[in-house]
Amino acid sequence: MRTATMAELEKTTVRTAAETETLKADLIALMPALRAYSRSLCANQATADDMVQEALVKALDNLHRFEIGTSIRAWVFTILRNTYYTALRKSRREVEDADGAHAARLCERPSQDGVVDLEDFKRVFQQLSEDHREVLMLIGAAGLSYEEVAEICQCAIGTVKSRVNRARAKLGEALGLQPDDFIVDPDRGSLPPGMPTGSW
Repeated sequence: MRTATMAELEKTTVRTAAETETLKADLIALMPALRAYSRSLCANQATADDMVQEALVKALDNLHRFEIGTSIRAWVFTILRNTYYTALRKSRREVEDADGAHAARLCERPSQDGVVDLEDFKRVFQQLSEDHREVLMLIGAAGLSYEEVAEICQCAIGTVKSRVNRARAKLGEALGLQPDDFIVDPDRGSLPPGMPTGSW
């Protein structure tokens, strides 16, 4: 039987039942944003929802490792992101996919009926690079700060800001928007008008 290392023991936090219940409630409140982010990564809604469930189970199982005072949003979004990339690597090993065609099908959003402007946005959004889609989803749809997104994506804040600006420029060009047409929030970047958080 393996004995926990000193580093693992130091990361384990003892907290009250009330603190644990508060953290659980925080996780539940994040479910809509987690689902939106997961669906931006994976076209299949059932698979996306399964990934959210798996990420929440992992978060609950490791709640004792969460450090009070840090961002639970960044923590659980990191778990979801890692869950997605682990599943993607596993599927690529299981399916012969030398040219990436199978992975592309997994990440292709199915067409749906709906508002034309939102559908246009979704179509253009899916044409962005994965890095650009990811930062826009985390900042625009999930409402995370640049700092939280940098922590989740394991990159510098400047890199996140650069990706947001490039993604915004590509969206604007494809949708025929001018820079002044975007809603600017200094803490969360820029969004096209009519794109409320959590709606993508």
